[in-house]
Amino acid sequence: MKKANIINLIKYYAERNDSGFRNEAYQIANEFDKIGDYQLSEYIMALLSNANTFVPQINENELTFVRKIGVSGDPLPLPEEIKSDIIGIVNAAEYGIGVNKFLFQGAPGTGKTETVKHIARILDRELFIVDFAFLIDSKLGQTSKNIAKLFDEINSLAAPEKVVILFDEIDALALDRTDSKDLREMGRATTSVLKGLDGLNEKILLIATTNLFKHFDKALIRRFDSVIDFNRYSRDDLIDISEIVLNHYLSKFKNIGRNMRLFKKIISLMDEIPYPGDLKNIIKTSLAFSNPNDEYDYLRRLYLSVCKKDEKNFKNLQKQGFTVREIEILTGVSKSQISRELKGESLYE
Repeated sequence: MKKANIINLIKYYAERNDSGFRNEAYQIANEFDKIGDYQLSEYIMALLSNANTFVPQINENELTFVRKIGVSGDPLPLPEEIKSDIIGIVNAAEYGIGVNKFLFQGAPGTGKTETVKHIARILDRELFIVDFAFLIDSKLGQTSKNIAKLFDEINSLAAPEKVVILFDEIDALALDRTDSKDLREMGRATTSVLKGLDGLNEKILLIATTNLFKHFDKALIRRFDSVIDFNRYSRDDLIDISEIVLNHYLSKFKNIGRNMRLFKKIISLMDEIPYPGDLKNIIKTSLAFSNPNDEYDYLRRLYLSVCKKDEKNFKNLQKQGFTVREIEILTGVSKSQISRELKGESLYE
């Protein structure tokens, strides 16, 4: 936390600027989350949410198309542009003025679903997910009936102001109707979704996700208050995110060596760094498969995963920008032997 954060908090408090105060506090919580102080981050989030508000129990056994899921406590590093939009959604939900329907669009692995989980956690709300593939029925007219029942269930949930609804991968119903095999049936289904969104309780926060925005039904897009683009990761963003992800997972392992400089060099070898979902899996698998008796085995496995080969040629490793010490870690060969085989070529630590 910087001096500017403290000054801003005092300023917003003195001005009775609740929105500004909350924004600043969310950013402070985010910074603590990024450096690994998750307990303090969550404590700040809890203070900001109306934690003492009574929430009636929802009878989940009566739900057919909606199911409750847990919210994530893992770090969620996002580019500043996307993060700013998410703070805006949180503010809109807090204001409670009916700006409550959002569409997250982006490639798989960009963090759309995980972001929804974090929004629910920040707002201290229950998160319910709808699987649209389950709604589609081959019987004529049944899909539309299912959608109508879905929105009836959503609007009958107790304490709507404490609910987030996730329409995960709404593509099954939301694609442009001219691309559907059964134009009439899917047209009716999409129309049912439009009606359901129009009649949604304004206290409920609804977020839909899609991987196929280019083919999305235009009338449906207009029903959302805002579309958030998750395809806004720069290469530097992804390298920074990989570091945050590694630090998070390293805290769960014993006897693991930290060498962030080498780690970032390996990640930077990728021609195209994958989005956070795949990046997280690559890092997690390298750690999970590593030898517990070798503190740097995960880095060798990561290098193998990135380069698709177990490089033993010291000169090639040197050309990739690795130091003698880093080559020692990657190959298990002593620095003295590496230096001899490089024939005295200059290579600095």
